[in-house]
Amino acid sequence: MSDGAVLHVKGRVLAGPDDVRDELWVVGGRISYDRPAGARDVRTVTGWALPGLVDAHCHVGLDAHGPVDAETAEKQALTDRDTGTLLIRDAGSPSDTRWIDDRADLPKIIRAGRHIARTRRYIRNYAWEIEPDDLVAYVAQEARRGDGWVKLVGDWIDRDLGDLAPCWPREAVTAAIGEAHRLGARVTAHCFAESSLRDLVEAGIDCVEHATGLSEELIPLFAERGVAIVPTLVNIATFPKLAEGGETKFPRWSAHMRRLHERRYDTVRGAYDAGIPVYVGTDAGGSLAHGLVAEEVAELVAAGIPPLAALSATTWGARAWLGRPGLEEGAPADLVVYEADPRADVRVLAAPRRVVLNGRVVG
Repeated sequence: MSDGAVLHVKGRVLAGPDDVRDELWVVGGRISYDRPAGARDVRTVTGWALPGLVDAHCHVGLDAHGPVDAETAEKQALTDRDTGTLLIRDAGSPSDTRWIDDRADLPKIIRAGRHIARTRRYIRNYAWEIEPDDLVAYVAQEARRGDGWVKLVGDWIDRDLGDLAPCWPREAVTAAIGEAHRLGARVTAHCFAESSLRDLVEAGIDCVEHATGLSEELIPLFAERGVAIVPTLVNIATFPKLAEGGETKFPRWSAHMRRLHERRYDTVRGAYDAGIPVYVGTDAGGSLAHGLVAEEVAELVAAGIPPLAALSATTWGARAWLGRPGLEEGAPADLVVYEADPRADVRVLAAPRRVVLNGRVVG
């Protein structure tokens, strides 16, 4: 498309869960629901249109061993884009990916800075590894570096204990989360286990990643405080393999990981039923491949979340939560077009017909 071209999206435009329109226009890279006067160079795309998908837990610039070069990070971002993910909340990365902001053909990224972990209590080469006395200072640093989010590692295996255990004393996370909020940033935390959750929620945390330890006892607390979860079920699916690998050295941890995996669907459905906000995230970029958002949405449905709610968790609802527009009048034209109605079968998300980013058809 030329700079002066107009894109006409025709069929069914899913502007919201209950807002279905027949068409939209893209003029100057932005959405309009009014036909532009005198438009000549018009390209028409037909199908079912959704706002660009959101992966609310993704890592661009990171692989299983740590930071990657720009070429690899670009391939990761392109993989996400080509599968319809046009907005990413990067939930921790040691790489500087600000150069992506200058690329109109790559997804938009909301960064949480670099992970903040306890010394020797996380994956090597990923995080700032510090002790509790330094937590407030590092949270302030990452709050200033990020895009309104900070990422803590809330629990990890304690090798002396042989099982998952909290990384931070309650008073440390209370002070650190308070500092992040003072600086205008929200805080999320990696949490697999049950034992770290109450302190983090009562300290004021905004979101919990994975949340496999969410129990019937803790669900009301999450709901009361409005703490969101990003379950990353495509990542939780790897727990049995991880448990097998650690069986000999850490049998207690292995058994714990298997239990968390076995009740994963009940955990997510229980959270949803209680009114806890649930959003789509894949945890791509560590050991998982990019481009898995469609699989994660299907996993939420498998867990018992209604298809329309699972769609919202990667489209309208997720964008509102992250403070980014969807298919509103005047918004940047970031959208995905499908052959069939994704509300009827979310598996449609795996095969975009067209991907439009900043008003241009890029896939």
